[in-house]
Amino acid sequence: MESFTWRVGGPQGSGVETAATLFARAVAKGGWWAASRREYHSNIMGRHSYLDVRLGRKPIRGFYERVEMLVALDGETLARHLGEVKPGGVVLYDPKHLSLTLSKLPMLDHRLRDELAERLGEADPGLSKVLEAYVAQGVQPLPYPYEEVADRIGEALGVPALQARRTLNTIAVAASLHFMGYPKEPLLEALALQFRGQVLELNRKVVEAVYQEEVPQVAFRLTTNGYEPGRVYLTGAQAAALGKLAGGLRFQTYYPISPATDESVYLEAHTAFQGADVAVVQTEDEIAAVTMAVGAAMAGARAATATSGPGFSLMAEGLGFAGMAEVPLVVTLYQRGGPSTGLPTRTEQGDLFFAIRGGHGEYPRLVLASGDVAEAFQDAQRALNWAWTYQLVVVHLLDKFLASTGEVLPREALPLLGVREGPKVAPREGRPEVYPRFEPGPDGLSPYLPLGTPGWFYWITSDEHDPEGHITEDPRIREAQMEKRMAKLEAARRGIPQEELYALFREGRVMVLGWGSVKGALLEALEELPEVGFLHLRLLWPFPEIRELLEGRTLVTVEHNYSGQLADLVRQETGLEVAHRVVKYNGRPITVDEAVEALKAVLSGQAPGRLVLRGGV
Repeated sequence: MESFTWRVGGPQGSGVETAATLFARAVAKGGWWAASRREYHSNIMGRHSYLDVRLGRKPIRGFYERVEMLVALDGETLARHLGEVKPGGVVLYDPKHLSLTLSKLPMLDHRLRDELAERLGEADPGLSKVLEAYVAQGVQPLPYPYEEVADRIGEALGVPALQARRTLNTIAVAASLHFMGYPKEPLLEALALQFRGQVLELNRKVVEAVYQEEVPQVAFRLTTNGYEPGRVYLTGAQAAALGKLAGGLRFQTYYPISPATDESVYLEAHTAFQGADVAVVQTEDEIAAVTMAVGAAMAGARAATATSGPGFSLMAEGLGFAGMAEVPLVVTLYQRGGPSTGLPTRTEQGDLFFAIRGGHGEYPRLVLASGDVAEAFQDAQRALNWAWTYQLVVVHLLDKFLASTGEVLPREALPLLGVREGPKVAPREGRPEVYPRFEPGPDGLSPYLPLGTPGWFYWITSDEHDPEGHITEDPRIREAQMEKRMAKLEAARRGIPQEELYALFREGRVMVLGWGSVKGALLEALEELPEVGFLHLRLLWPFPEIRELLEGRTLVTVEHNYSGQLADLVRQETGLEVAHRVVKYNGRPITVDEAVEALKAVLSGQAPGRLVLRGGV
């Protein structure tokens, strides 16, 4: 078996994410490369959530629509994922749910309920009818009474039933691995990473009990793959947090907002328990978050804030102030479905233009987008280095899909890039003197002067100002200061190495352009389409010089938004027209099979100018 996808679904708050993390860590401990993706509803409890864990003999880059094994922790999962298990696959379910009908699934969307009823030919079909449809598609049903097993194990261990049932997620993982013939030792190692104390001991005993049960016949076997030490399992949000620590972060602010909160919470945990010299502050709103971070940077601390679309909207004025005062600041922007509160826990790449242009007036900023978990770690370091080298705002773009995607990575994928910055004003003794902090210098860069530096002072204002910081409306000074600030963009374009601007993975008559988290699906799709080229853009503003790479080719953009914002940006900056815009905006990520089919349509000449992908539940 070269590749395998395991999906677990159930009510939000029932331990579904823990189950997926356990499964991913267990197979990783057995030498498999693994990646996980999470889809969850924006309410806190009860609504449907599911996670995929894909494993393979080589690093995993993307995901597919259909899976080999579905583990249903409730009846809704059976109904919702009908048609998403491959022929020859397995559905593991609790037979007690078969007594339910669709009308007894209160969280099932009316649209989906009506479609299933029509498909199954009954007004209110039962889940037994749904299971028959799985079987008709060549899927093996595997009944497993999770709650009965939990009660039986709890009774044998002298544990109350309610406490034993809290291990249902572990039972589901153990049963899945046991039935495929996978040894229990890697799972026990994974448990030690997930739990502590009495909870760990209970879950260990549960695994031991499940592994003593009889193994049913399953069509596929899962063995270990030769464990190699030195690999780590991280999500995109965790990688960005660790990248900031590696990049010298000293101060981070945030106001809780999905999906950005995960990063700051992870930072808080690691600064508290591992002695990192970083202050993480939860503020009363995003306006306070950005202005507090600006203040910290003015005082000389490497500062950042993390947010999502609505919060970034509130930060626009504060970012303009940072631009006017030439304050180095990193804003990590986790994109989600919009506008307004939109789809709080679903993915999108709809904030590209806002990241580039958001706010009134003009000031220099860099916009950097990460394509995978490893890039999130590296780019978090780059963003801090660039902010302090060029004394400007750097917007680091991720999205919900990347934030919650976990990957097994080799340590070498997480290099330490070093802490870099531009010149600073040295302290001096004696009576403080005025320093011309905003004196135009080479490439728009002046030595940075943190507030409180002994021997110097200057004025700070949000108005236009002269080199010492005094407010002015003099037209010649205004011209000089605008030109000084905007010159930083060309300085960055010249100073940043090409490999950090973009990656040309392959040339082709048809050239695909992508940015952000579409990278993985496109790289795997290209394995089936050798005639297609792929250019993955990292620095989106200032836009890199790529016209020569694109001339004479059929251009295709692939992105998670409605209009195809990258295509508009390419036309604006190169004058070249994108022939095909492949877009997806239902909040679900583009899968490998979707990308393959879209690009095959382009190659065949059958694709329209705008091709909408609609996969996902």
